[in-house]
Amino acid sequence: MALNFEQKQAIVAEVAEVARVAYSAVAAEYRGISVEKMTALRAEARRNGVYLRVVKNTLARRAVKDTEFECMAEGLTGPLVLAFSQEDPGSAARVIKDFAKGEDKLKVTLVSIGGQMLAASELETLAKMPTYDQAISMLMSVMKAPIQKLAATMNEVPGKLVRTVAAIRDAKEAA
Repeated sequence: MALNFEQKQAIVAEVAEVARVAYSAVAAEYRGISVEKMTALRAEARRNGVYLRVVKNTLARRAVKDTEFECMAEGLTGPLVLAFSQEDPGSAARVIKDFAKGEDKLKVTLVSIGGQMLAASELETLAKMPTYDQAISMLMSVMKAPIQKLAATMNEVPGKLVRTVAAIRDAKEAA
């Protein structure tokens, strides 16, 4: 079905808006994947806060123009599905990586984060990035460790005194 000019403008505007606020983007070739599997991929993407869209390459090039994903414009060739991370930098990479495990026909072609293109092989690295909650948890554990060690050290002084007095008492009682 051919799109009219207004529909094309709407698609470009929608993808451009998503690209402006996205943390990272992944483009993958989906040739040969069944509709049922693509529907499952879309559902998984929605659950993980990933914007997933199949867009004509000319429209995608216009949409990523003047965003930090403009570096992807030259690589947008062939039938591609675009995935933009909206909640954390690694979410799109995790969704695509997990789906690609069970589907050999999905080939990652472009990976971008922070205005830089990464090699398609860097998908694994991007997927391993912590989520927002995991990053906060890691930060809190790093911040808590020195205080916890200080409290344990300060608690050890009276504890050692009590053990020493108890040892002296036991020695006097035995004598």
